[in-house]
Amino acid sequence: MARIAGVNIPTNKRVTVGLRYVYGIGPTKAAQICSRLSIPDERRVNQLSDDEVLRIRELIDREYHVEGDLRREVAMNIKRLMDLGCYRGLRHRKGLPVRGQRTHTNARTRKGKAVAIAGKKKVTK
Repeated sequence: MARIAGVNIPTNKRVTVGLRYVYGIGPTKAAQICSRLSIPDERRVNQLSDDEVLRIRELIDREYHVEGDLRREVAMNIKRLMDLGCYRGLRHRKGLPVRGQRTHTNARTRKGKAVAIAGKKKVTK
C-alpha cells in the first residue's frame, strides 16, 4: 500500500484514480502527475516500484498544496469572509447556500433536515 501525503492509496486501482484519494488532487492533476513522471495510464498502484512512489511523493510535496495545508487554507479563507461580515461570510455563518442558489425549495444539504412548523395546516380547496 502506497502512502502519499499522509493518505493510504488503494493498491488495486489505477494510479490516476488512486491519486484522487489525496485531498486537492482531482482527475486533471492526477493525469498531469502521471504524464510528468512518465507513468502509463493503465499502471496499477501495486505495480509501482518504490522509486516511482518516491518520485510521486516528492513531486506532490514540492509543487502542490494538498491535504492538511489545503484544508487549513480553505478554512482560513472561509473564516476571513466571516470575520469581514461580507455577504458570502454571512451565508457561511448562517449555514445557507453561498453561491446564489434558491432556498425557498431545495437547499436541504446546507439547511439540514426539514422541520415541521407547529400549528400550520394544509389548505385544501
